Amino acid sequence: MINDSTFKRNLIQWFNKNQREMPWRETSNPYYIWLSEVMLQQTQVKTVVDYYHRFIQRFPTIEDLSQADEEEVLKYWEGLGYYSRARNFHTAVKEVASEYHGVVPSTPEQFGKLKGVGPYTQAAVLSIAFNQPLATVDGNVFRVWSRLNNDSRDIKLQSTRKSYEQELQTYVHQEAGTFNQAMMELGALVCTPKKPLCLFCPVQENCRAFKEGTVLELPVKTKNTKKKTIQQAVFLVRNAKGQYLMTQRQERLLNGMWQFPMFETPNALEQLQEKLGLSLSIAEGIVFKLKHQFTHMTWDISVYSTIETVSLSESFMEDNHLEWMDLNQRQAYTLPVSMDKIYQYING
Repeated sequence: MINDSTFKRNLIQWFNKNQREMPWRETSNPYYIWLSEVMLQQTQVKTVVDYYHRFIQRFPTIEDLSQADEEEVLKYWEGLGYYSRARNFHTAVKEVASEYHGVVPSTPEQFGKLKGVGPYTQAAVLSIAFNQPLATVDGNVFRVWSRLNNDSRDIKLQSTRKSYEQELQTYVHQEAGTFNQAMMELGALVCTPKKPLCLFCPVQENCRAFKEGTVLELPVKTKNTKKKTIQQAVFLVRNAKGQYLMTQRQERLLNGMWQFPMFETPNALEQLQEKLGLSLSIAEGIVFKLKHQFTHMTWDISVYSTIETVSLSESFMEDNHLEWMDLNQRQAYTLPVSMDKIYQYING
């Protein structure tokens, strides 16, 4: 493990000169820092910035967010994906409002118990907002630390994460938040996956992988099993007014979001007819095709248009989580990315 006393000093000096400007680095508000860390999980910085600004403008305090409806919260998250993050964050904020009088807890014991707070979020938020001596280990840190130590342990193993946290602990007794951010920034800007800028690295002299010529072989990560692909059929069903039928998802995945009626093939049309209690036929040919990638699976979506216009009673619509949408009412609905692409196509 690196023990050169100049390592941390050189890293932080580089960070102080080269860090990117980010709005959450301009605040000491733990609520805002927490929000940014949740938004940044598996999402690029350039994507998050606008969402972050809009979110804190609408929900500027813990109290504001704790009193908001989940559907509205999801609306302000729409397009970021991984919606369980938003739900967990909303739940955790309500816990802070009710149990901690709206003050984000500053201890690992209390903060770590909040909904959706894992080891990384706990370490990042508490070190940055409260200078708690906790080491963060994310994808960037895995890459930097494995290369610095020429470490070929599999980073997908929990035992490797635990070891990295322990090894990095010695560097966070002071300036914990700055050190953690510097490690992550180094991974984002210099120690990149495919074309690392080793000649510009502020800690190159400490890098064993650079000396051994193994930089591009690290980190070691076992490959994921092949994603499952699910064939889905989406149906554009209209009423006499030209409005489109929408259904609110009740499944765990994308729960509460709106979509055009969608069913797995090969019996998708039969499932639609059974759900609506109607006999329907579809126009010849596929209207639109797209694929949507999730972490664990892929939706291969074919979009069809029904020929008949449909009339449904208000009680039936309410009981089955259905609504009619005018194309100019898009902003009233929180749509998953795949459904928004379909909307954009038909509204194009």
